[in-house]
Amino acid sequence: MTHSGNPFGQVLVALVTPMTADGEVDWRAVEKHIDDVISAGADGVVVTGTTGETSTLTDPEKLKLVEVGKSVSAGRAKIITGGGSNETAHAIELYKASEKAGADGIMIVTPYYNKPTQAGILTHFRLVADATDLPVILYDIPGRTGVPIRYETILRLAKHPNILAIKDAKGDFSEVSRVLNQTDLMYFSGDDANALPHMAIGATGLIGVTANITAAPYRVMVDAVNRGDLATATAAHQSLEPLVRAVMTHVPGTVSAKYILHGLGRISSPRVRLPLVGPEEWEAALIEDELALVSGVDGADFSNFRPDRNAAAGGALPKVHGTTR
Repeated sequence: MTHSGNPFGQVLVALVTPMTADGEVDWRAVEKHIDDVISAGADGVVVTGTTGETSTLTDPEKLKLVEVGKSVSAGRAKIITGGGSNETAHAIELYKASEKAGADGIMIVTPYYNKPTQAGILTHFRLVADATDLPVILYDIPGRTGVPIRYETILRLAKHPNILAIKDAKGDFSEVSRVLNQTDLMYFSGDDANALPHMAIGATGLIGVTANITAAPYRVMVDAVNRGDLATATAAHQSLEPLVRAVMTHVPGTVSAKYILHGLGRISSPRVRLPLVGPEEWEAALIEDELALVSGVDGADFSNFRPDRNAAAGGALPKVHGTTR
């Protein structure tokens, strides 16, 4: 299937999945949070990705997140389903079901833990992309999966009609430039600190964790890049730096984003599912020290920030585990 233009958006939020204190999905909070990020400037929302705790979500929860996202967005933003599986057969069925649930696109992560060869990675991506008519983003994050998508493999995958983009968390800018020069693939920055550097060499946009807190400055950054206004884009990048550091450097982004959103009163609980746990006292202190340096960032007013380290402590065991079977 041929897709014209950009079917994903440019400011994509790697959405956290709000949960109750006992670790169940807080569906009302999910609806509110999706509406919040879209209202702040996101034109794409990635549900069930790494930041959404895909590893501990059940398949029914993943599909419901797509359905809720489509309902809340009401055409204002694209809903992309992330995650997938390191079992090719399971990934195929999950993405086919996501298409039926209304997803606008899919993001396929490199199979993790089993560390396939490049031939295995190529086959995995091709078979999943064959199974759906939805546009595909490949997710290259060797720090989590153990293996990169190598340059030669990317060039071969670029020939698949449904594979249109890559979320890059590898940070090899010379390789990004080579792929952009030799293919029609779109790139999305998968590292919040590198959103502007990625776009400066031709990337389409970002899929960001910090955008859960505020998508507004990323909207400013992307729009400025689109019109060739480097000064405005750079100012947005610089103003975001302490917030990005707070979210991305001390604990997993999911944990810090939920901690901050709860402290801002935007979600009912900062709870994450085990094996993730909330920040320890010293980690929370580091996050709060970084937040104290944030100023002049649209949508990120911390004057009424009320962190609750006790509420964030530990992790939850859900009633139903996120099994693949």
